[in-house]
Amino acid sequence: MQKRRLGRTDLLVSQICLGSMTWGQQNTEADGHAQMDLAFSCGVNFIDTAELYPIPPKAETQGWTEKIIGSWIKARGNRDQVILASKVVGRTANTWFRGNRPSKLVRADIFDAVEKSLTRLNTDYLDLYQIHWPERAVPWGANPNRVGAVPLRADSADAPGGETPITETLAVFHELVKAGKIRHFGLSNESSWGVMRFIAEADKGVGPRLASLQNAYNFVNRGFEVNLAEVCEREQVSLLAYSPLAQGYLTGKYDHGARPLGSRSQLFNRGQRYETPNAAEAQLEYNELACSFGMEPALFANAYVTSRPFVTSSIIGATTLPQLEMALSSADVVWSEDMQKAVDAIHQRVGNPCP
Repeated sequence: MQKRRLGRTDLLVSQICLGSMTWGQQNTEADGHAQMDLAFSCGVNFIDTAELYPIPPKAETQGWTEKIIGSWIKARGNRDQVILASKVVGRTANTWFRGNRPSKLVRADIFDAVEKSLTRLNTDYLDLYQIHWPERAVPWGANPNRVGAVPLRADSADAPGGETPITETLAVFHELVKAGKIRHFGLSNESSWGVMRFIAEADKGVGPRLASLQNAYNFVNRGFEVNLAEVCEREQVSLLAYSPLAQGYLTGKYDHGARPLGSRSQLFNRGQRYETPNAAEAQLEYNELACSFGMEPALFANAYVTSRPFVTSSIIGATTLPQLEMALSSADVVWSEDMQKAVDAIHQRVGNPCP
């Protein structure tokens, strides 16, 4: 398992990062521990979580995923061997994060979030602490195919609810670094404009420099390549690619409208991002392409993301150990020029149906 540098930091993270958002709903604590044991035995040293998890978010389960990771760290006594990343929610009307009130990216809310995460995770520091989504009024994922009205500036009198300025939020992360509660700072679901604004403010001395960006990246959503790939390459910001299997739609299990019993789409009806017009046809074509190369669709899709030169670490997720074993084995796949040409040929026709 290759190790790659996280941004400009001194951290070397595995090319595959273990995602955790199913632990606490689809998976039990024992399941989560077994997955972490397997992943670390295969050379993974990087775990990603969030105060929001497990998914789907609910008041009664919020924070359970971090508790499962924390109990594993305590039982194994291996905190020094784990690169641990978590996230604070962006602006949300959900009131269960902050004690019966909405949350914003202001000092009180960020400190509340990090202290609770540290407690649940049984640690006194996080290696990487990320903003889960922007506070600005931007489309989810921050890189849509189309934009209508451009979101208002934070200092506009008409801005929704008075956005917290990036400088104010970044200054809080500076405090967290100084206090030793976090080592490095990252963003998630962010646009090229947002990435550059955080970098510009950090370069002025406002707060820590951005180490990483966690955005979706897969066959049916290559939006990162449009602007962010150059931004991140030139600014030395690592892409942590999430959803390499497009929430399972690139495994083949949902082809032709199937909804297997116990699958995430069947249980939670949360697959709308990957059920857009023309998405099913594109997903089927990629899944059939995988088979033409003699590979399981899930292995093919994971291997594609891991092979990209601009991906520092691919965040995989699984609900069973066999699924996890297949995802981990993608690090050993030699991605060929013929595979890339075939993938690009489909992409040229179908584009990014699932931004």
